[in-house]
Amino acid sequence: MKELLKIAWRNLWRSKRRTILTMTSIILAACMAMFTRSMQKGSYGNMISNAVKLSTGYFQVQADGYWENKSVDKTFINTPTLLNQITKNKNVEVVVPRLESFALASSGKHTKGTLIIATDPEIENKLNKISDKLIDGDYLTKDDNQVLVAEKLAEYLQVNVGDTLVLLGQGYHGVTAAAKYRVKGIIKFPIPQLNNQLIYMPLKAGQEFYSAYERVTTYSVMISNPEELNETVAGIKSELSDEYIVMDWTELNKEMVQAIQSDDVGGQIMLGILYMVIGFGMFGTIMMMTMERRKEFAIMIAIGMQKSKLFLVVLYETIMIGIVALIISLIITYPVLLYYFYNPIPLEGEFAEAMEMFGAEPIMPFSLDADIFINQTLAVIVIAFIASLYPLTKILRFKVLQAMRS
Repeated sequence: MKELLKIAWRNLWRSKRRTILTMTSIILAACMAMFTRSMQKGSYGNMISNAVKLSTGYFQVQADGYWENKSVDKTFINTPTLLNQITKNKNVEVVVPRLESFALASSGKHTKGTLIIATDPEIENKLNKISDKLIDGDYLTKDDNQVLVAEKLAEYLQVNVGDTLVLLGQGYHGVTAAAKYRVKGIIKFPIPQLNNQLIYMPLKAGQEFYSAYERVTTYSVMISNPEELNETVAGIKSELSDEYIVMDWTELNKEMVQAIQSDDVGGQIMLGILYMVIGFGMFGTIMMMTMERRKEFAIMIAIGMQKSKLFLVVLYETIMIGIVALIISLIITYPVLLYYFYNPIPLEGEFAEAMEMFGAEPIMPFSLDADIFINQTLAVIVIAFIASLYPLTKILRFKVLQAMRS
């Protein structure tokens, strides 16, 4: 085998121009494939991360019937026993109790519908780094009776830190919810939808506002290993009674999942086109090489070389071209992807609007998922084997005398 590899390597450089041109086509296609796939996976990860952290968690525990109408009446009591049933699962990392509803926010002549998220400030900050999003004022504490207002909502209502905000809504079992709150801080969200309507308040204050004492609408749960999501959800369901439902993030974000799936199909088609470029480049090289070397093959067979070994030499040549081209592609592509992994590209215009529609931050992050590089390597190796079928058929039907006379 060692001798066959030496022969194959030397054969490659007998026609340097042909080998270099073939490698160049593979390098360009492989670099584009890795760059495109990294960009796609990075975007999907960004969308999922935003949805999971800022909204749903990897899965939610809700009262049965809450998801259909999002009513404060469909809340459940936040008890240590219930929390323990969830947190004892080894994959559960953080449980965020939230009371979410809507209210009218008013300041002077300005009124606007808002999303109220009443949550535990410490846990929420641990998960979403809300304090880092403050552009003015201070972060909440557990016993505060104050609120954080999103930047654009504060601009619309014309309120600043220290001003008073009036909230009016419907509380538990139809009770009127009305109260005044001091604005403790202004937060800036990268997602415009939230930046235009969000108000944070401590969980205790929210429960008093909606007269939903000790009650929450959801437990948003973060897990350590997302790959074990299905097993974790199944385990939690088995622990809870029928009055609770457990929904994972794919059920809670169906529109986003559908958008990712449809975009992924387009990405697979693009990859297929790039693989065709690689395949035709390799096949063209192998075909020309086989035609040009008929007499060489005839002489080698005539002096005693087995056809199977001759085929292996050609196969090794094809694989070597692919592997060398892939190594060069990785050397070129990985530093670029690494840079953009830590420095995502900010989006503007229609691209930004498209990302914002699905609640994702308008940036283009990149992924360094090992599957991106492994899949390209495997794809090129498979293409090399397929391209080698042509010389295999020629070698098996090879007629030595006819080849030597031609």
